[in-house]
Amino acid sequence: MSVARVSSRFSRIFGHQIRYKSLQIKSRGYADAQMPVTFASPTKVFYNRVDVKQVDVPSYSGSFGILPNHVPVIAMLKPGVVAVYEQDGSTKKFFVSSGSVTINDDSSVQVLAEEVVPVDHLDHQACKEGLHKAHQDLGSATTDEARTEAQIAIEVHEALVKAIE
Repeated sequence: MSVARVSSRFSRIFGHQIRYKSLQIKSRGYADAQMPVTFASPTKVFYNRVDVKQVDVPSYSGSFGILPNHVPVIAMLKPGVVAVYEQDGSTKKFFVSSGSVTINDDSSVQVLAEEVVPVDHLDHQACKEGLHKAHQDLGSATTDEARTEAQIAIEVHEALVKAIE
């Protein structure tokens, strides 16, 4: 149905004319845009409004990359790797257990994680042992609470092992 027909139908129903304002479409430019990032845990601040090129985050709605002028979003982080692509071309990778990411209209980004460990500080053998123990805990769990805790531990340790590989 055309806009004119909808407008005339509403004007007949409501007895007045509906006027449409023209929409302004804002063009997006990525080359010169800035993206200040704050990335922190309860115990440490890794970036405090530092301008970066890109941030990749793992979320429960899917992993995604954030560039300047990204649409505003709030998402929950799942266990996985946050990659920060700095202005000098280097990339820093961090394992996060959980948390949130907020992308604001002004292109600023806040990544707030419960626990953060630089990927290069992870011990591959300890992560595999943790996964094995979590599977054992799930097998021996007798309560719903114990099963849930074991399933969370499995999810985190699977993400840890994947982060190292």
